[in-house]
Amino acid sequence: MGKVIYYNPKLKELARRLRNESTLSEVLLWNQLKRGQMHNYDFNRQKPIDNYIVDFFCLDLMLAIEIDGSTHGDKIENDKVRQKRLENLGIRVLRFSDMEVKQNMDSVLERISDWIKENADRYLF
Repeated sequence: MGKVIYYNPKLKELARRLRNESTLSEVLLWNQLKRGQMHNYDFNRQKPIDNYIVDFFCLDLMLAIEIDGSTHGDKIENDKVRQKRLENLGIRVLRFSDMEVKQNMDSVLERISDWIKENADRYLF
């Protein structure tokens, strides 16, 4: 049996709405991650996990990718708690700023690619 990630079913509708209201940086990164474009790994966007929704998630790698927007500064403490919980579930989190995605996509993609190359063997079952 494959890996199963549990989530609060009440988040399903919110996740759907967030997918439909994606930010520009989310759309730009999604266009690089979808359909297995990143080393043939499947990513989901706005994926409910536990009591949270992560921007992008790859189950095979147990990797969440988060884009922090310009108003994210006031959410730092919440992000620490959230990230700790995700890590306790065995999920690793890569974070990028909204501006980083918009202005330096090549660097963002390189960091994701490097993480996959360095860590894929640890997470594949």
